[in-house]
Amino acid sequence: MAEWDVRKLQILRTLRERGTVTATAEALRMTPSAVSQQLTNLAKQLGVPLLEADGRRVRLTDAARLVLRHAEAVFEQLERADAELAAYLHGEVGEVRVGAFSTAVPALVVPAVRALRAAHPGVSVRVRETEAGEAYALLAAGDVDVALSLAAQAPTAADPRFTRLPLLADPLDVALPQDHALAAADGLRLADLAGEPWIFGGSGPWSDITRGACEAAGFSPVQAHSAAGWTAILAMVEAGMGVALVPRTAAVRRDGVVMRELTADRPRRHVVVAVRKGAGEGAAVGRVLEALRTVAAGFSGAVGTGAR
Repeated sequence: MAEWDVRKLQILRTLRERGTVTATAEALRMTPSAVSQQLTNLAKQLGVPLLEADGRRVRLTDAARLVLRHAEAVFEQLERADAELAAYLHGEVGEVRVGAFSTAVPALVVPAVRALRAAHPGVSVRVRETEAGEAYALLAAGDVDVALSLAAQAPTAADPRFTRLPLLADPLDVALPQDHALAAADGLRLADLAGEPWIFGGSGPWSDITRGACEAAGFSPVQAHSAAGWTAILAMVEAGMGVALVPRTAAVRRDGVVMRELTADRPRRHVVVAVRKGAGEGAAVGRVLEALRTVAAGFSGAVGTGAR
């Protein structure tokens, strides 16, 4: 098979356009002898004569014109490749895999994907719902590029594998039955609910977050019922079976449930986003992080973007 050299083909094409070796050399900032040498080498590589004498000048042979006819398709494809590569480098194209815990998917990831489709349609996002703690194992294994988790479930900031960014300080509201005596009370504090039956998960991050918030308010919650899903938790609250802390990003409206903001205690859960060290410099990943931060900023309690 003939040896095709793109650079030499570009010189041949410029000669066809400029007409003389001298004009070609000026256009390409080469010497005339260098142009001649390159074209002589190309002819040897392809095994066909490319130039023939035409008085004091040279002209392209029929073989040279045949070569250029096919080379034009190569040049076109290279231009497309350059354009796509430039778009990739500027974050306009690329696939980013995002792992996120259940409530972060509808609250943060889905709105970010919608925004990216409008602003950067070449950036595609593949979402994988996962447990908050598992997200980092997937990130370390290279199965996802971006991981959303809870700060309590994240590796320490000193972990050399990851860059962690605080994303959201998600306020925790208290869910009360509609007919609860404190449903309309002014200045409701978490401590006011110390004697109530509580509904939260038996183990895992939400159990830790609920217990931690209540203990910070001065009491240990009495767990009356255990549930992991917000639909089940709020259904039990609606039925008057207990009260629960609910992240604002996870709240699902139910007619029989009153959501109250705890303005005095202000308990929160902290959402973080992480990437592998150095990966945040990738343009497409950067677009996704930017979109997530923009969505998070729309929630009360959004935090800054500095790494920690």
